[in-house]
Amino acid sequence: MEMGCQTDMMTTEQKNPRTGAIALNDTPALLQLMNEEDRLVPLAIEPELPRIAAVVDLAVQALENQGRILYVGAGTSGRLGVLDASECPPTFGVPPTFVQGFIAGGDIALRNAVEGAEDDPEAGAALMDAQGVGPHDLVIGISASGSARYVIGAVTRAKALGAATAAIVNNAGTRLGACVDVCIAPIVGPEVIAGSTRMKAGTAQKLVLNMISTATMVRLGYAKGGVMTSLAATNEKLRGRAVRILCETAGVEAAEAEAALLASDMRVDRALAQLQAQRKV
Repeated sequence: MEMGCQTDMMTTEQKNPRTGAIALNDTPALLQLMNEEDRLVPLAIEPELPRIAAVVDLAVQALENQGRILYVGAGTSGRLGVLDASECPPTFGVPPTFVQGFIAGGDIALRNAVEGAEDDPEAGAALMDAQGVGPHDLVIGISASGSARYVIGAVTRAKALGAATAAIVNNAGTRLGACVDVCIAPIVGPEVIAGSTRMKAGTAQKLVLNMISTATMVRLGYAKGGVMTSLAATNEKLRGRAVRILCETAGVEAAEAEAALLASDMRVDRALAQLQAQRKV
C-alpha cells in the first residue's frame, strides 16, 4: 500500500511469526493459513465500533447539511475508497457527489502504480482546494501505515478549511491519526506476506468503509427494511431486484410493480410512493 518512515515500528510491516515457513506448505495448507489470518480481521474491527459510529454521525451531519463525504487514500487504500464511493449511487440512489473517492496519482493510479504520488503532501492539500472543501464536508483519509504524506496533506488542509476529518489506519499512534477528529485503527497484525497490506489491512478497511457508507445511508433513509428502497433500476438484474422489492414492500403483484417502476423513471422510491398513494385512495 504505502511506504512511510520508521516502517520497522509498524505492525503492518513486521514479519508474521505464523507464516515464516509459508513456502513449505502445499496449496491447501497455504490457503488454510491465509483463511485463519483473515478471521482475525473482524475481531480487530470490533473494538473500533465506537469510533466508526462517531464517523457515521459526522457523515450523516455532512450530508444533512448539503456537504459531502470525501475519501482520500494512496495505493490500495485509495482504490478501496474509490470503490466504496462508486458503489453508493447504484446501491442507494444518491447523486455521485454525495460520496467521492480520490487516490494519490489520480485515476490512472486505479490501474497502475504511480510511484511517489503518496509522498506529496502539497498535492493532497491542492486536491482539497480544487474540490472546494468547506465546513459542511467530511474528509476521511485512508492509509494502512498512517504515514502517507499525500493523505496527511489532504486531511490537514481539509481541517484548516473547516471540514470534519477522520482516518482509517492499521497501526497505532500514526501521524495521520494524530491530525484528524476521529481515528479508526483496527490493528490486524502482521500480514501473511510482510508489508502486503492489500491483504488483512485492506480487508479491514473495506469492512469499515462498508459500515460507514451503509450505516450513513440507512440513517438518512436511503435503505429501509433491509432492502434498497432508493435503488435506480438501470439494468436487467436491478430491474428484477426492484420489482421484488416493490412486491414485498408494497404488497402488489409483479405486473403492478413493473408498471409503477416504468412510470417512475425506474426509481424504486418513487414507484413505492406511487403504489402507497394508490392504496390510500
